[in-house]
Amino acid sequence: MSHAPFEHAESLRIGTVDFVSPNEIKVALDIEAPESVALNAGGPRPFPRVNSYVIIPVDDGFLVGQIEWLTVERSPFPKRRGMQDFGLVDLPYPLRKMSLNPLGTLRSKSTSPEENEKYSFRRGADAFPSIGASVLLPTDNQIRSIVESGERRRVNIGTSPLAGNARVCIDPDRLFGRHLAVLGNTGSGKSCSVAGLIRWSLEQAQNRCGAVPNARFIVLDPNGEYSRAFADSKPPFNPHPFSKEYDSSKPLLNARIFKVTPDTETGELLLQVPIWFWNSAEWSSFTQAKGGAQRPVLRQALREVRAGRSCDQTCAEEERQLKLRKYLSAMLIQINAALRLGLEKSEESKFGFRLKAYLDDLEAKKQEFSLYGVELAAISMALTAAIASTMREYPPGNHYFRAFSEALIIPIQISLLGLIGKLGGIVYQEGPEEDCPRPFDGTAFAEQIEFVGQQQNVSQFIDYLVMRIRTMLSDSRMKSIVGTSDGITLEQWLTDYIGGVDLTRGTIAILDLSLVPTEVIHIVTAVIARIVFEALQRYKKLNNVVLPTVLVMEEAHNFIKRYKDDTDNHDAAYVCCQVFERIAREGRKFGLGLVLSSQRPSELSPTVLSQCNSFLLHRISNDRDQELVNRLVPDNLKGLLRELPSLPSQVAILLGWASELPVLVKMNDLPKSQQPHSDDPDFWNVWTGKDVDGNLVARKANWKPITDDWQGPARQCIRTEE
Repeated sequence: MSHAPFEHAESLRIGTVDFVSPNEIKVALDIEAPESVALNAGGPRPFPRVNSYVIIPVDDGFLVGQIEWLTVERSPFPKRRGMQDFGLVDLPYPLRKMSLNPLGTLRSKSTSPEENEKYSFRRGADAFPSIGASVLLPTDNQIRSIVESGERRRVNIGTSPLAGNARVCIDPDRLFGRHLAVLGNTGSGKSCSVAGLIRWSLEQAQNRCGAVPNARFIVLDPNGEYSRAFADSKPPFNPHPFSKEYDSSKPLLNARIFKVTPDTETGELLLQVPIWFWNSAEWSSFTQAKGGAQRPVLRQALREVRAGRSCDQTCAEEERQLKLRKYLSAMLIQINAALRLGLEKSEESKFGFRLKAYLDDLEAKKQEFSLYGVELAAISMALTAAIASTMREYPPGNHYFRAFSEALIIPIQISLLGLIGKLGGIVYQEGPEEDCPRPFDGTAFAEQIEFVGQQQNVSQFIDYLVMRIRTMLSDSRMKSIVGTSDGITLEQWLTDYIGGVDLTRGTIAILDLSLVPTEVIHIVTAVIARIVFEALQRYKKLNNVVLPTVLVMEEAHNFIKRYKDDTDNHDAAYVCCQVFERIAREGRKFGLGLVLSSQRPSELSPTVLSQCNSFLLHRISNDRDQELVNRLVPDNLKGLLRELPSLPSQVAILLGWASELPVLVKMNDLPKSQQPHSDDPDFWNVWTGKDVDGNLVARKANWKPITDDWQGPARQCIRTEE
């Protein structure tokens, strides 16, 4: 005899179905139903309780419902089961009712009566109950089957207080593969949850493979909280699981910590985001370049410095000659293009000022390339003749150019071809693109912008761009971050920040952005995220498989902020948000998962939030934030989300793709040493000088070392007496 779905139903019955709709079921509770504690479900259990679970028998299993609300109505007579007391007058009696959200279907997997009851839970309802159907309390086994449902439950993150402390486990593929948003007020436990999810996932992966897992986490940490969270993770002496030195209790995951001012004695590394990583959009936002004349000049200068067209006096002679050859080739190509378009139709003054800029530049090159002085002088003479024949002055002091004839241009072409042929022939610059991350020097870039501005006769519009770049290059706070003096390569950067073949140096990269200057904080964040994303794109292109990587963004509301789509105002915050929006839309295809942590979800970009498939919601008290969360979450969870303002610390609601059903979860404990450094300030202990255990708390305010660190070395001024 096999188990029937209705077996033992009578003893577990608490009420009957009173109303049925696709998104709500109302239940009339029996008078005999428990009021506070149920003792007939296999063990003491609080009942009734909002957001807990009940089951209703349907065709081939049980429909699982989550309690949304409970109320009391007045009934003209007590609705008791069994024999009625005829002849007695029944007084009005309070009747309890509750509303359920249908979640899914629970089916039995047991094949014989001797086998312990086994169940499988699946989201969605194939059948709904009819009016009068019995509503039952789930047994301990059934309620655990509901909460502990789903395949590949690989990482335990906590327990469910509403389901007998059943273990809540997740599949990292679902949690990180389709983006996760961790939302909640300050002090609700967001940072500990993020640190715990990373740690618990890596520990389980380590237990599975017995060595350093092939995992990659990149944490963008604006407040410097996470350095302590993984400070206990030290590289093993020998990571091989079968070596004598291997200790399974020793953590193999270790973090690479990057800071603006690193402590090299503890193994911290210097945070570096060289300026040659920046693309044209990032440069435009930093320099505040306008779309009329400034951005085209900036892009052309980027193309030229990335191609190595700017001359460096310290280059080897062969490289210097190659750069001269490239420069002259570019000049000849531009002149030929103007000739093909028809000089009579071209902008005469613009073309004339370009020739004048060539002439001025050649005067400097005569000194640098004295070996080719005769040839350069011939080019200068041809340029001078063309300019003198067409330049006019009207009114006095204002110059303009008349149309250039072909006869004036041919001598320039002939003299250019003569020197280019002597150097080795024309070099056609087909690349690189302006956004290709090829090294260049910041000073040369500023000079190249000035040169291109002279060519285009827009020098008066690019002075501010050059000033911004030179100010940044001279700022000691920024030089260590964006400078290129150490000669870091793109390959080395990707190996350090994403992780290379050997991961014994760490599976987690913590990028401490707390001391990055405000002027470049958004640009630095945008560049890091974009470089990681584009590197993973190219990895898939070359290997036909993805490299799973997780990018964690703390304080996301400061970097992924909603904006007005104004094409004339592409500031740094706009560019930063655009990068993360692209990652949110396309990152999954290239193995890049996004984890956002924010205390103000209403300020986040709607595009990014809409692409998050999983949510871990801590306490949210702001009405506007609660309304946004209600709109984002697709499930019918109004009752569950109403609990957000009253959630205690360390308790959250997990819902979305990562969870088979929405569940209230108490996150696992993290030792104090593994928690991010985001504790509330202990005012009372500092005021009184003692903690709760009676230990002394000394907090002296000696500002001398702080000011020394802040201001840097003191400068000595030497005054001379006249």
